[in-house]
Amino acid sequence: MRFIRFTAALLSAALFPLAATAQTPDWPAAKPIVYVVPFTPGGSTDIVGRTLAQKLGESLKQSVVVDNKPGQAGGIGAAYVAKAPPDGYTLFGGTISTHAINASLYKKLSYDPMKDFEPVSLVARLPNVLIVNSQLGVNSVADLVALLKKDESKRTFASSGAGTSTHLAGEMFADLIGVKLTHVPYKGTPPALTDVAAGQVPFMFDQVTAALPLVKSGKLKLLAVTTAKRIALVPDLPTMIESGIPGFEMSSWQAVYAPKGTPKPIVQRLNAEIVKALHQPDVQAKLSGQLAMELVGSTPEELRDHMAREIPRWAELVKKSGAVAD
Repeated sequence: MRFIRFTAALLSAALFPLAATAQTPDWPAAKPIVYVVPFTPGGSTDIVGRTLAQKLGESLKQSVVVDNKPGQAGGIGAAYVAKAPPDGYTLFGGTISTHAINASLYKKLSYDPMKDFEPVSLVARLPNVLIVNSQLGVNSVADLVALLKKDESKRTFASSGAGTSTHLAGEMFADLIGVKLTHVPYKGTPPALTDVAAGQVPFMFDQVTAALPLVKSGKLKLLAVTTAKRIALVPDLPTMIESGIPGFEMSSWQAVYAPKGTPKPIVQRLNAEIVKALHQPDVQAKLSGQLAMELVGSTPEELRDHMAREIPRWAELVKKSGAVAD
């Protein structure tokens, strides 16, 4: 009997994806859609997820529920979605961390960014900025580089977590200026910014909107933006390249994925609704105007090609820097 039950379980597991696919003619009427955000509430990925969840709910006439599953630079949520039924009822808010950097940074990654997901759309690119403690005594990137080369006690930088774009921005900075820096990872942006503002760590890279309240209070100072061009939110802020760091150009990014095997018609419908949402004025005002995001809205194929370029790019930097995470 144990053998029969075991065999039945194996057959059930093998047939489950087919059964899930067979249910898709009812999509999306059968049940609510779950949009997994692999970071804590309040961050940019969460804001993007909740914005799109609302718009998808309206256009699909079905509830779209956001489920935060943070940890491992988004890897925990990614692994969860990779194993979810490919029936159109699970979506994933992917990022540069989950679908580019983690592939080379983590020794043991429980999912494959390229093989375990159906790309739906590249949603947005967003800049990071170089942020320093206002009492550090520097007013430019050149000042900071000079300080780091002179004072070993200042050679640490904070990040919102190992494997995030804020981590790799620091590693890129260290590589380009030829100074070995020590990475201090935090569990999210707020505690990292708090410690930089308090002078516990001299500087970090992070999103401009996260830092602005502490900049306005005089505790933090912005030195440069990491994108190739200046951004409208802080137009007087120079780029890293303008500030004398040739080759320093990076943007974090946000995207939407579904589990591998999700039927193509569902992926195409989701793509069309997401692209339509990104053109709506209220979405543009929130994501572009308030968060300085460059909204994209790509095809699934364009997102796959984007990942194929990004993964080796960051693998090269991870290898060169020696950065690693467990």
